[in-house]
Amino acid sequence: MATNSFSQLVGQQQAIELLTEAVRQNRVAPAYLFVGPDGVGRSLAARCFAQLLFSSFVETRLVASVQNRLRQGNHPDLLWVQPTYQYQGQRYTAAEASEKKLKRKAPPLIRLEQIREITEFLSRPPLEAPRNLVVLEEAQTMAEPAANALLKTLEEPGQATLILIAPSPESVLPTLVSRCQRIPFYRLDTAALTQVLMQTGNPEVLQHQTILSIAAGSPGSAIACYEQLQVIPPELLQDLSTAPKSYRHALELGKKIDKELDTEAQLWLVDYLQHSYWQQWHQAGIINQLEQARKALLVYAQPRLVWECTFISLYQQFSGLTQLN
Repeated sequence: MATNSFSQLVGQQQAIELLTEAVRQNRVAPAYLFVGPDGVGRSLAARCFAQLLFSSFVETRLVASVQNRLRQGNHPDLLWVQPTYQYQGQRYTAAEASEKKLKRKAPPLIRLEQIREITEFLSRPPLEAPRNLVVLEEAQTMAEPAANALLKTLEEPGQATLILIAPSPESVLPTLVSRCQRIPFYRLDTAALTQVLMQTGNPEVLQHQTILSIAAGSPGSAIACYEQLQVIPPELLQDLSTAPKSYRHALELGKKIDKELDTEAQLWLVDYLQHSYWQQWHQAGIINQLEQARKALLVYAQPRLVWECTFISLYQQFSGLTQLN
């Protein structure tokens, strides 16, 4: 059962062993903290763990039914919580916001109302499984009021287990970390990364060295970056593949990025340009200038102005390099 449950999870043997042993010995913790980089299997591990936990307490003939309901996301004893955007009084996950083409100016958050929904969900006993299971993706996005509300639940979870998924223990309030058993996840080596990309039907990603460099051993990030790359207009990418040619060109690039990309896409573009420009020129000053642009975008500075100033500065740096050469 354990092998089948975690068969899709590649390169995370320590996590698999810790979780399967917890179920086998009937010593499942009230709360876990899955820590590690994005896209290395933390969410998949949570789904595999739910499958193993819920299936281990039912008759063999019912296991397939339990697994199918978990895949469809309609098991009554599982609550999956993702960061959301607030738009016209409604909450939307990142996927829902993208599907509805909502303009997003700030990153999604796990909100106080969502923590209250968790509390309500846990106020009743499990209907079918041995315990309720709650998964919070990107737990680091909780503001302090939401984190404090969750703390009360972690202190008395009742007949339940909560899984918090975050990039590192430091990204979550220490009071939450202290109440969770830590399960570490790691970046994949080249062989494991290739295996995952092939298994998931994404071999084309392996042809893009800049994307693999950005992903740094994270197949999920590699796939997400490749998908984001397809959204960027090809002519814009072509314009950005070389240094700004003049002050006017720098201003035109800033205007075009502001017009055609939302804030999340612009933040991704900073990463892409940092890696692409580093591969071409190996100049730390260029990378630092783009990092300043990222910081400005994160504090909601006017995007067009941020990009215009960035490309003007890059033009000046590139001009200086040309003169030196």
